[in-house]
Amino acid sequence: MTATPLMRKPLDEADLKDWGIIPTMIEGESRTSGKLIYKGPNGESECGLWICTPGKWFCHVTRDEFCHFLEGRCTYVHESGEVIEITPDTAAFFPQDWQGECTVHETVKKVYMIR
Repeated sequence: MTATPLMRKPLDEADLKDWGIIPTMIEGESRTSGKLIYKGPNGESECGLWICTPGKWFCHVTRDEFCHFLEGRCTYVHESGEVIEITPDTAAFFPQDWQGECTVHETVKKVYMIR
């Protein structure tokens, strides 16, 4: 039997990895960090904690992603013009091939699942 991967109190996590600057920046320099809870064989699925500092970038979701935003504020604008305001305790599902812009106003912390 294998142990179930988990993370207790994600907002208190201190052992974070620097995941670098978002490569598709439009304004500013959003830096990301986080911690994986689980990554499947061949990278098919992944879940963890993701943190991003303020800035604006082009966003292309390459696989379905569920997010529960725990802290911070950001705005996603879909290429269709739909505006999604994210505040603490917001859950959102971004389907594969969602495209638009993301503006992080206050450092965002979220737990996520990619499949």
